[in-house]
Amino acid sequence: MSENKNEQPQAVQAEQELNELLQIRRDKLAKLQEAGKDPFAITTCPRDHYAQEIRDQFETLENQDVCIAGRLMSWRDMGKASFLDVHDKTGRMQVYVKIDEVGEESYKEMKASWDLGDIISVGGFVFKTRRGEISVHAKEIKLLSKSLLPLPEKFHGLKDTDLRYRQRYVDLIVNPEVKDTFVRRSQIVTEIRNFLNEKGFLEVETPVLHTIAGGASARPFITHHNTLDMDMYLRIALELYLKRLIVGGFDKVYELGRCFRNEGMDTRHNPEFTMLELYQAYTDYNGMMDITEELIRTVAQKVLGTTVITYGDVEIDLGKPFERISMVDAVKKYAGVDFDAIATDEEAKALAKERHIPYEERYKKGDILNLFFDEYCEEKLIQPTFLMNHPVEISPLAKKMPGNPAYTERFELFIVGREHANAFSELNDPIDQRQRFEAQAALKAAGDEEACDVDEDFMTALEYGLPPTGGLGIGVDRLVMLLTNAASIRDVLLFPTMKPRD
Repeated sequence: MSENKNEQPQAVQAEQELNELLQIRRDKLAKLQEAGKDPFAITTCPRDHYAQEIRDQFETLENQDVCIAGRLMSWRDMGKASFLDVHDKTGRMQVYVKIDEVGEESYKEMKASWDLGDIISVGGFVFKTRRGEISVHAKEIKLLSKSLLPLPEKFHGLKDTDLRYRQRYVDLIVNPEVKDTFVRRSQIVTEIRNFLNEKGFLEVETPVLHTIAGGASARPFITHHNTLDMDMYLRIALELYLKRLIVGGFDKVYELGRCFRNEGMDTRHNPEFTMLELYQAYTDYNGMMDITEELIRTVAQKVLGTTVITYGDVEIDLGKPFERISMVDAVKKYAGVDFDAIATDEEAKALAKERHIPYEERYKKGDILNLFFDEYCEEKLIQPTFLMNHPVEISPLAKKMPGNPAYTERFELFIVGREHANAFSELNDPIDQRQRFEAQAALKAAGDEEACDVDEDFMTALEYGLPPTGGLGIGVDRLVMLLTNAASIRDVLLFPTMKPRD
Protein backbone atom coordinates (compact mmCIF):
# COMPACT_ATOMS: atom_id res chain seq x y z
CA MET A 1 0.00 0.00 0.00
CA SER A 2 2.79 2.41 0.85
CA GLU A 3 4.23 2.08 -2.67
CA ASN A 4 0.93 3.15 -4.23
CA LYS A 5 0.73 6.11 -1.88
CA ASN A 6 4.17 7.25 -2.97
CA GLU A 7 3.38 6.86 -6.65
CA GLN A 8 0.55 9.37 -6.66
CA PRO A 9 2.48 12.35 -5.30
CA GLN A 10 5.32 11.55 -7.70
CA ALA A 11 2.92 11.58 -10.65
CA VAL A 12 1.39 14.86 -9.47
CA GLN A 13 4.84 16.37 -9.04
CA ALA A 14 5.93 15.23 -12.50
CA GLU A 15 2.83 16.80 -14.03
CA GLN A 16 3.47 20.08 -12.18
CA GLU A 17 7.07 20.13 -13.40
CA LEU A 18 5.92 19.51 -16.98
CA ASN A 19 3.37 22.31 -16.75
CA GLU A 20 6.10 24.67 -15.52
CA LEU A 21 8.32 23.70 -18.47
CA LEU A 22 5.48 24.29 -20.91
CA GLN A 23 4.79 27.69 -19.42
CA ILE A 24 8.46 28.67 -19.60
CA ARG A 25 8.51 27.90 -23.33
CA ARG A 26 5.34 29.91 -23.93
CA ASP A 27 6.78 32.82 -21.95
CA LYS A 28 9.91 32.76 -24.12
CA LEU A 29 7.74 32.88 -27.23
CA ALA A 30 5.67 35.75 -25.84
CA LYS A 31 8.80 37.82 -25.13
CA LEU A 32 10.07 37.26 -28.67
CA GLN A 33 6.71 38.29 -30.10
CA GLU A 34 6.60 41.40 -27.92
CA ALA A 35 10.04 42.34 -29.22
CA GLY A 36 8.84 41.98 -32.83
CA LYS A 37 10.81 38.75 -33.35
CA ASP A 38 7.97 36.25 -33.79
CA PRO A 39 9.60 33.11 -35.28
CA PHE A 40 6.25 31.99 -36.72
CA ALA A 41 6.20 35.07 -38.96
CA ILE A 42 9.20 33.73 -40.90
CA THR A 43 8.03 32.11 -44.13
CA THR A 44 11.20 30.78 -45.74
CA CYS A 45 14.86 29.95 -45.19
CA PRO A 46 17.81 30.12 -47.64
CA ARG A 47 19.00 26.58 -46.79
CA ASP A 48 21.46 25.37 -49.45
CA HIS A 49 23.04 22.25 -47.93
CA TYR A 50 22.11 19.17 -45.92
CA ALA A 51 24.26 17.66 -43.18
CA GLN A 52 25.18 14.56 -45.19
CA GLU A 53 26.12 16.65 -48.24
CA ILE A 54 28.57 18.64 -46.10
CA ARG A 55 30.16 15.45 -44.79
CA ASP A 56 30.34 13.84 -48.23
CA GLN A 57 31.74 16.96 -49.92
CA PHE A 58 33.97 18.24 -47.12
CA GLU A 59 37.09 18.57 -49.27
CA THR A 60 35.23 20.88 -51.65
CA LEU A 61 33.22 22.74 -49.00
CA GLU A 62 35.94 23.32 -46.39
CA ASN A 63 36.05 27.05 -45.53
CA GLN A 64 33.08 27.66 -47.85
CA ASP A 65 29.90 29.37 -46.62
CA VAL A 66 26.79 27.21 -46.26
CA CYS A 67 23.32 27.58 -44.81
CA ILE A 68 21.76 24.65 -42.94
CA ALA A 69 18.44 24.29 -41.13
CA GLY A 70 16.89 21.70 -38.86
CA ARG A 71 15.91 20.79 -35.33
CA LEU A 72 18.10 21.68 -32.34
CA MET A 73 18.71 18.34 -30.59
CA SER A 74 21.56 19.01 -28.15
CA TRP A 75 23.40 22.01 -26.71
CA ARG A 76 26.73 22.29 -24.88
CA ASP A 77 27.05 25.75 -23.33
CA MET A 78 30.63 26.88 -22.69
CA GLY A 79 29.89 30.47 -21.67
CA LYS A 80 30.87 32.67 -24.60
CA ALA A 81 30.70 29.78 -27.03
CA SER A 82 28.35 26.85 -27.56
CA PHE A 83 28.25 23.63 -29.52
CA LEU A 84 24.85 22.78 -31.02
CA ASP A 85 23.67 19.62 -32.75
CA VAL A 86 21.27 20.34 -35.60
CA HIS A 87 19.36 17.45 -37.20
CA ASP A 88 17.91 17.57 -40.71
CA LYS A 89 16.46 14.76 -42.86
CA THR A 90 19.97 13.42 -43.60
CA GLY A 91 21.26 13.36 -40.04
CA ARG A 92 23.24 15.42 -37.55
CA MET A 93 25.56 18.39 -38.03
CA GLN A 94 27.58 20.01 -35.25
CA VAL A 95 27.50 23.81 -35.13
CA TYR A 96 30.02 26.02 -33.30
CA VAL A 97 28.52 29.31 -32.12
CA LYS A 98 30.81 32.01 -30.68
CA ILE A 99 29.54 35.27 -29.19
CA ASP A 100 31.95 37.54 -31.07
CA GLU A 101 31.15 35.81 -34.41
CA VAL A 102 27.34 35.98 -34.34
CA GLY A 103 27.10 39.16 -32.26
CA GLU A 104 26.29 39.67 -28.61
CA GLU A 105 22.60 40.35 -29.19
CA SER A 106 22.00 37.16 -31.20
CA TYR A 107 24.01 35.08 -28.75
CA LYS A 108 22.13 36.39 -25.70
CA GLU A 109 18.82 35.87 -27.48
CA MET A 110 19.82 32.27 -28.28
CA LYS A 111 20.65 31.55 -24.63
CA ALA A 112 17.54 33.29 -23.34
CA SER A 113 14.94 32.10 -25.84
CA TRP A 114 15.99 28.84 -27.47
CA ASP A 115 15.16 25.30 -26.31
CA LEU A 116 15.88 21.78 -27.49
CA GLY A 117 13.39 20.89 -30.20
CA ASP A 118 13.35 24.38 -31.77
CA ILE A 119 13.75 24.69 -35.54
CA ILE A 120 16.74 26.89 -36.41
CA SER A 121 18.89 27.98 -39.33
CA VAL A 122 22.65 28.50 -39.31
CA GLY A 123 24.75 30.39 -41.83
CA GLY A 124 28.51 29.93 -41.60
CA PHE A 125 31.57 28.19 -43.00
CA VAL A 126 32.51 24.52 -42.99
CA PHE A 127 35.50 23.46 -40.89
CA LYS A 128 36.90 20.56 -38.92
CA THR A 129 37.34 20.78 -35.13
CA ARG A 130 40.54 19.89 -33.31
CA ARG A 131 38.93 16.51 -32.58
CA GLY A 132 38.43 16.01 -36.31
CA GLU A 133 34.64 16.50 -36.45
CA ILE A 134 33.20 18.16 -39.55
CA SER A 135 31.18 21.16 -38.33
CA VAL A 136 29.71 24.52 -39.30
CA HIS A 137 31.23 27.67 -37.74
CA ALA A 138 28.25 29.97 -37.32
CA LYS A 139 28.22 33.55 -38.60
CA GLU A 140 24.46 33.97 -38.37
CA ILE A 141 21.84 32.06 -36.36
CA LYS A 142 18.06 32.35 -36.54
CA LEU A 143 15.09 30.84 -34.72
CA LEU A 144 12.56 29.65 -37.33
CA SER A 145 9.98 27.87 -35.19
CA LYS A 146 9.49 27.49 -31.44
CA SER A 147 8.90 24.04 -29.97
CA LEU A 148 6.30 24.50 -27.24
CA LEU A 149 6.50 20.88 -26.07
CA PRO A 150 9.71 19.30 -24.72
CA LEU A 151 11.07 16.25 -26.54
CA PRO A 152 11.39 12.98 -24.62
CA GLU A 153 14.51 12.74 -22.49
CA LYS A 154 17.58 11.99 -24.57
CA PHE A 155 18.58 8.79 -22.85
CA HIS A 156 15.12 7.40 -22.20
CA GLY A 157 13.75 8.17 -25.67
CA LEU A 158 10.22 7.35 -26.68
CA LYS A 159 9.90 3.81 -25.36
CA ASP A 160 6.11 3.48 -25.00
CA THR A 161 5.20 1.70 -28.26
CA ASP A 162 1.56 2.80 -28.07
CA LEU A 163 2.64 6.43 -27.77
CA ARG A 164 5.18 5.98 -30.57
CA TYR A 165 2.44 4.85 -32.97
CA ARG A 166 0.07 7.62 -31.86
CA GLN A 167 2.71 10.35 -32.07
CA ARG A 168 4.77 9.11 -35.00
CA TYR A 169 6.05 12.64 -35.56
CA VAL A 170 7.87 12.49 -32.19
CA ASP A 171 9.01 8.92 -32.86
CA LEU A 172 10.62 10.08 -36.12
CA ILE A 173 12.41 12.94 -34.34
CA VAL A 174 13.96 10.93 -31.53
CA ASN A 175 14.43 7.50 -33.15
CA PRO A 176 16.45 7.83 -36.38
CA GLU A 177 16.15 4.09 -37.15
CA VAL A 178 12.38 4.57 -37.50
CA LYS A 179 12.90 7.14 -40.23
CA ASP A 180 15.27 4.68 -41.94
CA THR A 181 12.48 2.07 -42.01
CA PHE A 182 10.12 4.40 -43.85
CA VAL A 183 12.80 5.55 -46.28
CA ARG A 184 13.34 1.85 -47.05
CA ARG A 185 9.60 1.34 -47.46
CA SER A 186 9.53 4.09 -50.09
CA GLN A 187 12.49 2.48 -51.87
CA ILE A 188 10.73 -0.92 -51.88
CA VAL A 189 7.60 0.55 -53.46
CA THR A 190 9.71 2.41 -56.04
CA GLU A 191 11.57 -0.77 -57.01
CA ILE A 192 8.29 -2.70 -57.33
CA ARG A 193 7.11 -0.06 -59.79
CA ASN A 194 10.44 -0.08 -61.66
CA PHE A 195 10.37 -3.88 -61.98
CA LEU A 196 6.81 -4.02 -63.32
CA ASN A 197 7.21 -1.02 -65.62
CA GLU A 198 10.30 -2.66 -67.16
CA LYS A 199 8.22 -5.82 -67.71
CA GLY A 200 5.70 -3.82 -69.73
CA PHE A 201 2.97 -3.54 -67.08
CA LEU A 202 0.75 -0.47 -67.05
CA GLU A 203 -0.01 1.13 -63.67
CA VAL A 204 -3.71 2.00 -63.33
CA GLU A 205 -6.11 3.34 -60.71
CA THR A 206 -9.48 1.77 -59.98
CA PRO A 207 -12.36 2.81 -57.68
CA VAL A 208 -12.01 2.68 -53.91
CA LEU A 209 -15.80 2.94 -53.41
CA HIS A 210 -17.59 -0.20 -54.61
CA THR A 211 -21.28 -0.97 -54.91
CA ILE A 212 -20.55 -4.64 -54.18
CA ALA A 213 -17.94 -6.00 -51.76
CA GLY A 214 -16.07 -8.53 -53.87
CA GLY A 215 -12.70 -9.86 -54.98
CA ALA A 216 -11.84 -11.52 -51.66
CA SER A 217 -13.37 -13.18 -48.63
CA ALA A 218 -13.44 -10.39 -46.07
CA ARG A 219 -15.81 -8.23 -44.02
CA PRO A 220 -16.12 -4.77 -45.62
CA PHE A 221 -16.45 -1.26 -44.26
CA ILE A 222 -19.82 0.22 -45.23
CA THR A 223 -20.39 3.91 -45.98
CA HIS A 224 -23.26 5.92 -47.47
CA HIS A 225 -23.33 8.16 -50.52
CA ASN A 226 -25.78 10.94 -49.80
CA THR A 227 -26.47 12.16 -53.35
CA LEU A 228 -27.15 8.66 -54.68
CA ASP A 229 -28.78 7.65 -51.35
CA MET A 230 -27.07 4.27 -51.39
CA ASP A 231 -24.69 2.27 -49.26
CA MET A 232 -21.21 1.66 -50.68
CA TYR A 233 -18.24 -0.42 -49.60
CA LEU A 234 -14.61 0.51 -49.21
CA ARG A 235 -12.82 -1.98 -51.44
CA ILE A 236 -11.53 -5.20 -49.89
CA ALA A 237 -9.52 -6.08 -53.01
CA LEU A 238 -8.44 -4.64 -56.37
CA GLU A 239 -9.15 -7.75 -58.39
CA LEU A 240 -12.47 -7.42 -60.18
CA TYR A 241 -11.89 -4.00 -61.75
CA LEU A 242 -8.39 -4.97 -62.89
CA LYS A 243 -9.74 -8.08 -64.63
CA ARG A 244 -12.31 -5.90 -66.40
CA LEU A 245 -9.32 -4.08 -67.92
CA ILE A 246 -7.90 -7.35 -69.25
CA VAL A 247 -11.30 -7.95 -70.89
CA GLY A 248 -10.98 -4.46 -72.37
CA GLY A 249 -7.71 -5.32 -74.11
CA PHE A 250 -4.93 -4.37 -71.71
CA ASP A 251 -2.49 -7.28 -71.55
CA LYS A 252 -0.56 -6.33 -68.39
CA VAL A 253 -1.90 -4.08 -65.63
CA TYR A 254 -1.10 -3.45 -61.98
CA GLU A 255 -2.26 -1.28 -59.11
CA LEU A 256 -0.60 -0.33 -55.85
CA GLY A 257 -3.55 0.68 -53.75
CA ARG A 258 -5.16 0.87 -50.36
CA CYS A 259 -7.63 -1.85 -49.35
CA PHE A 260 -9.88 -1.91 -46.29
CA ARG A 261 -11.14 -4.87 -44.24
CA ASN A 262 -13.35 -4.49 -41.18
CA GLU A 263 -11.67 -7.28 -39.26
CA GLY A 264 -9.38 -8.00 -36.33
CA MET A 265 -6.08 -6.25 -35.66
CA ASP A 266 -2.81 -7.88 -34.69
CA THR A 267 0.90 -7.80 -35.56
CA ARG A 268 0.08 -8.76 -39.17
CA HIS A 269 -3.27 -7.03 -39.77
CA ASN A 270 -4.36 -3.41 -39.98
CA PRO A 271 -7.86 -2.36 -41.15
CA GLU A 272 -6.33 -0.42 -44.05
CA PHE A 273 -3.34 -1.78 -45.90
CA THR A 274 -1.48 -1.56 -49.20
CA MET A 275 -1.86 -4.24 -51.86
CA LEU A 276 -0.08 -4.84 -55.10
CA GLU A 277 -2.26 -6.65 -57.61
CA LEU A 278 -1.22 -7.42 -61.16
CA TYR A 279 -2.84 -9.27 -64.04
CA GLN A 280 -1.28 -10.64 -67.20
CA ALA A 281 -3.14 -12.07 -70.16
CA TYR A 282 -2.10 -15.34 -71.82
CA THR A 283 -0.34 -16.83 -68.81
CA ASP A 284 -1.30 -18.89 -65.75
CA TYR A 285 -0.35 -19.39 -62.11
CA ASN A 286 3.00 -20.87 -63.15
CA GLY A 287 3.82 -17.58 -64.89
CA MET A 288 2.72 -15.76 -61.72
CA MET A 289 5.06 -17.92 -59.62
CA ASP A 290 7.95 -16.95 -61.87
CA ILE A 291 7.18 -13.23 -61.71
CA THR A 292 6.61 -13.33 -57.91
CA GLU A 293 9.96 -14.98 -57.27
CA GLU A 294 11.80 -12.62 -59.62
CA LEU A 295 10.08 -9.51 -58.22
CA ILE A 296 10.85 -10.23 -54.56
CA ARG A 297 14.43 -11.27 -55.33
CA THR A 298 15.02 -8.16 -57.48
CA VAL A 299 13.51 -5.75 -54.94
CA ALA A 300 15.62 -7.24 -52.11
CA GLN A 301 18.80 -6.97 -54.19
CA LYS A 302 18.07 -3.40 -55.29
CA VAL A 303 17.08 -2.07 -51.85
CA LEU A 304 19.26 -4.16 -49.51
CA GLY A 305 22.14 -5.09 -51.81
CA THR A 306 21.68 -8.78 -50.97
CA THR A 307 19.17 -11.63 -51.32
CA VAL A 308 20.14 -13.21 -47.99
CA ILE A 309 18.19 -11.48 -45.22
CA THR A 310 17.61 -11.95 -41.52
CA TYR A 311 14.13 -11.92 -40.05
CA GLY A 312 14.09 -12.25 -36.28
CA ASP A 313 16.64 -14.97 -35.61
CA VAL A 314 16.11 -16.73 -38.96
CA GLU A 315 18.23 -16.34 -42.11
CA ILE A 316 16.16 -16.33 -45.29
CA ASP A 317 17.71 -16.97 -48.69
CA LEU A 318 15.67 -15.22 -51.39
CA GLY A 319 18.31 -16.08 -53.99
CA LYS A 320 17.59 -19.82 -54.06
CA PRO A 321 14.69 -21.21 -56.14
CA PHE A 322 11.51 -21.08 -54.05
CA GLU A 323 10.12 -24.46 -52.99
CA ARG A 324 6.81 -25.60 -54.53
CA ILE A 325 4.40 -27.94 -52.71
CA SER A 326 0.67 -28.68 -53.04
CA MET A 327 -1.65 -28.12 -50.06
CA VAL A 328 -2.46 -31.85 -50.03
CA ASP A 329 1.25 -32.78 -49.95
CA ALA A 330 1.98 -30.17 -47.25
CA VAL A 331 -0.76 -31.61 -45.00
CA LYS A 332 0.52 -35.12 -45.73
CA LYS A 333 4.07 -34.02 -44.82
CA TYR A 334 3.36 -32.07 -41.64
CA ALA A 335 0.06 -33.54 -40.35
CA GLY A 336 0.44 -37.11 -41.58
CA VAL A 337 -2.98 -37.05 -43.25
CA ASP A 338 -3.59 -37.88 -46.94
CA PHE A 339 -6.68 -35.96 -48.06
CA ASP A 340 -6.56 -37.75 -51.43
CA ALA A 341 -7.63 -40.86 -49.51
CA ILE A 342 -10.62 -39.07 -47.93
CA ALA A 343 -13.71 -39.52 -50.07
CA THR A 344 -16.48 -37.55 -48.36
CA ASP A 345 -17.17 -34.37 -46.40
CA GLU A 346 -18.31 -36.53 -43.45
CA GLU A 347 -14.98 -38.38 -43.33
CA ALA A 348 -13.11 -35.04 -43.33
CA LYS A 349 -15.28 -33.69 -40.49
CA ALA A 350 -14.77 -36.86 -38.46
CA LEU A 351 -11.01 -36.49 -38.86
CA ALA A 352 -11.18 -32.81 -37.79
CA LYS A 353 -13.17 -33.84 -34.71
CA GLU A 354 -10.59 -36.54 -33.92
CA ARG A 355 -7.76 -33.95 -34.15
CA HIS A 356 -9.76 -31.39 -32.08
CA ILE A 357 -9.86 -28.89 -34.96
CA PRO A 358 -13.01 -26.71 -34.72
CA TYR A 359 -15.10 -26.42 -37.88
CA GLU A 360 -18.52 -25.17 -39.00
CA GLU A 361 -21.19 -27.66 -39.98
CA ARG A 362 -21.49 -26.15 -43.48
CA TYR A 363 -17.82 -26.91 -44.23
CA LYS A 364 -16.89 -29.32 -46.99
CA LYS A 365 -13.82 -31.50 -47.47
CA GLY A 366 -11.83 -28.64 -49.04
CA ASP A 367 -12.59 -26.33 -46.13
CA ILE A 368 -11.39 -29.00 -43.67
CA LEU A 369 -8.18 -29.49 -45.68
CA ASN A 370 -7.50 -25.78 -45.34
CA LEU A 371 -8.08 -25.96 -41.56
CA PHE A 372 -5.51 -28.77 -41.35
CA PHE A 373 -3.03 -26.66 -43.30
CA ASP A 374 -3.55 -23.71 -40.96
CA GLU A 375 -3.13 -25.92 -37.89
CA TYR A 376 -0.15 -28.05 -38.88
CA CYS A 377 1.70 -26.51 -41.82
CA GLU A 378 1.64 -22.71 -42.08
CA GLU A 379 4.19 -21.93 -39.36
CA LYS A 380 6.55 -24.62 -40.75
CA LEU A 381 7.02 -22.84 -44.11
CA ILE A 382 9.99 -20.66 -43.14
CA GLN A 383 12.05 -20.50 -46.35
CA PRO A 384 10.17 -19.13 -49.40
CA THR A 385 7.57 -21.73 -50.39
CA PHE A 386 4.80 -21.68 -52.98
CA LEU A 387 1.81 -23.52 -51.53
CA MET A 388 -0.17 -24.72 -54.56
CA ASN A 389 -3.46 -26.20 -55.72
CA HIS A 390 -6.00 -25.02 -53.15
CA PRO A 391 -9.44 -26.65 -52.86
CA VAL A 392 -12.20 -25.08 -54.94
CA GLU A 393 -14.31 -24.32 -51.82
CA ILE A 394 -11.90 -21.60 -50.68
CA SER A 395 -10.98 -20.28 -54.15
CA PRO A 396 -14.08 -18.78 -55.79
CA LEU A 397 -12.13 -16.81 -58.42
CA ALA A 398 -9.51 -19.40 -59.45
CA LYS A 399 -9.60 -21.79 -62.42
CA LYS A 400 -10.13 -25.49 -61.64
CA MET A 401 -7.21 -27.85 -62.29
CA PRO A 402 -7.72 -29.80 -65.53
CA GLY A 403 -8.50 -33.41 -64.60
CA ASN A 404 -8.88 -32.61 -60.89
CA PRO A 405 -11.82 -30.20 -60.48
CA ALA A 406 -11.87 -30.42 -56.67
CA TYR A 407 -8.72 -28.23 -56.70
CA THR A 408 -7.72 -24.95 -58.35
CA GLU A 409 -4.69 -23.46 -60.06
CA ARG A 410 -3.86 -21.23 -57.13
CA PHE A 411 -0.82 -20.58 -54.96
CA GLU A 412 0.10 -18.65 -51.85
CA LEU A 413 3.68 -17.66 -51.08
CA PHE A 414 4.77 -18.34 -47.50
CA ILE A 415 7.95 -16.91 -45.96
CA VAL A 416 8.75 -17.09 -42.20
CA GLY A 417 5.42 -18.88 -41.71
CA ARG A 418 3.39 -15.99 -43.12
CA GLU A 419 1.44 -15.52 -46.33
CA HIS A 420 3.07 -12.88 -48.57
CA ALA A 421 1.31 -13.45 -51.91
CA ASN A 422 -1.81 -15.03 -53.40
CA ALA A 423 -2.27 -15.85 -57.07
CA PHE A 424 -4.48 -17.75 -59.53
CA SER A 425 -4.94 -18.91 -63.00
CA GLU A 426 -7.96 -16.64 -63.23
CA LEU A 427 -11.37 -18.20 -63.72
CA ASN A 428 -12.60 -17.06 -67.14
CA ASP A 429 -15.58 -19.41 -67.59
CA PRO A 430 -18.65 -17.18 -66.99
CA ILE A 431 -20.96 -20.15 -66.31
CA ASP A 432 -18.63 -21.63 -63.69
CA GLN A 433 -18.04 -18.17 -62.20
CA ARG A 434 -21.77 -17.55 -61.80
CA GLN A 435 -22.22 -20.86 -60.02
CA ARG A 436 -19.42 -20.01 -57.60
CA PHE A 437 -20.74 -16.49 -56.99
CA GLU A 438 -24.19 -17.96 -56.27
CA ALA A 439 -22.63 -20.44 -53.83
CA GLN A 440 -20.91 -17.49 -52.11
CA ALA A 441 -24.19 -15.53 -52.04
CA ALA A 442 -25.89 -18.52 -50.38
CA LEU A 443 -23.18 -18.58 -47.72
CA LYS A 444 -23.68 -14.86 -47.14
CA ALA A 445 -27.44 -15.36 -46.78
CA ALA A 446 -26.68 -18.06 -44.21
CA GLY A 447 -24.69 -15.57 -42.11
CA ASP A 448 -21.13 -15.63 -43.52
CA GLU A 449 -20.11 -11.94 -43.41
CA GLU A 450 -16.97 -12.62 -45.47
CA ALA A 451 -18.73 -14.23 -48.44
CA CYS A 452 -19.23 -12.15 -51.59
CA ASP A 453 -22.32 -11.21 -53.62
CA VAL A 454 -22.90 -11.84 -57.31
CA ASP A 455 -21.24 -8.99 -59.22
CA GLU A 456 -23.47 -8.76 -62.28
CA ASP A 457 -21.36 -6.17 -64.08
CA PHE A 458 -18.28 -8.34 -63.65
CA MET A 459 -20.29 -11.29 -64.96
CA THR A 460 -21.21 -9.23 -68.04
CA ALA A 461 -17.51 -8.44 -68.59
CA LEU A 462 -16.63 -12.16 -68.36
CA GLU A 463 -19.30 -13.00 -70.90
CA TYR A 464 -17.59 -10.70 -73.41
CA GLY A 465 -14.53 -12.93 -72.99
CA LEU A 466 -11.53 -12.89 -70.63
CA PRO A 467 -8.40 -14.42 -72.18
CA PRO A 468 -6.41 -16.98 -70.16
CA THR A 469 -4.99 -14.77 -67.41
CA GLY A 470 -2.68 -15.00 -64.40
CA GLY A 471 -3.36 -12.77 -61.41
CA LEU A 472 -1.23 -11.98 -58.36
CA GLY A 473 -1.70 -10.10 -55.09
CA ILE A 474 1.17 -9.19 -52.75
CA GLY A 475 0.71 -7.56 -49.36
CA VAL A 476 3.12 -4.63 -49.55
CA ASP A 477 3.13 -4.02 -45.78
CA ARG A 478 4.15 -7.63 -45.07
CA LEU A 479 6.87 -7.47 -47.71
CA VAL A 480 8.22 -4.32 -46.08
CA MET A 481 8.09 -6.08 -42.68
CA LEU A 482 10.14 -8.93 -44.15
CA LEU A 483 12.76 -6.69 -45.76
CA THR A 484 13.13 -4.38 -42.73
CA ASN A 485 13.02 -7.11 -40.07
CA ALA A 486 9.95 -5.52 -38.46
CA ALA A 487 8.05 -7.56 -35.87
CA SER A 488 4.72 -5.75 -36.25
CA ILE A 489 2.82 -4.26 -39.18
CA ARG A 490 2.49 -1.08 -37.09
CA ASP A 491 6.26 -0.64 -37.35
CA VAL A 492 5.99 -0.19 -41.14
CA LEU A 493 2.85 2.00 -41.21
CA LEU A 494 3.49 5.66 -40.57
CA PHE A 495 0.10 6.09 -38.93
CA PRO A 496 -1.43 2.73 -37.97
CA THR A 497 -5.07 2.57 -36.94
CA MET A 498 -5.38 3.28 -33.20
CA LYS A 499 -8.31 3.44 -30.82
CA PRO A 500 -8.74 7.04 -29.62
CA ARG A 501 -7.67 7.66 -26.06
CA ASP A 502 -10.47 8.31 -23.61
